Amino acid sequence: MTTNPERNSEDDMMIDALEIGDDLRSTKTTRRAARNGTWVIGMIAGHRFEALVFPEHAECPDYELDQSRISKLWLQRTADKTCVANFDRGWDLRPITKTAQAIVDFLAAGLAGHIYHQ
Repeated sequence: MTTNPERNSEDDMMIDALEIGDDLRSTKTTRRAARNGTWVIGMIAGHRFEALVFPEHAECPDYELDQSRISKLWLQRTADKTCVANFDRGWDLRPITKTAQAIVDFLAAGLAGHIYHQ
């Protein structure tokens, strides 16, 4: 097993002390004019995120993060401005910390439903 130099044990301990999602806030939502979809910018658990979410599932399942209706998700740890996850119709950077994974899982489970009230 290799150790990821980006992994921060202090960040990983945060997952135990924080209920992921308690501090979720969307700072901006922008509906795309040309097509369905909404860009969501927000903050959660000491991280900034930008996500492109849709009201329906993608025609090509590979373009969607699991069954989340999220086609793009960028996650940055605000403490040091490190990108800790990036999904752009496929993984460019899988979550590098336990906290990043928990945030991705949380957003995948409910962000589209929250935005589209479904």
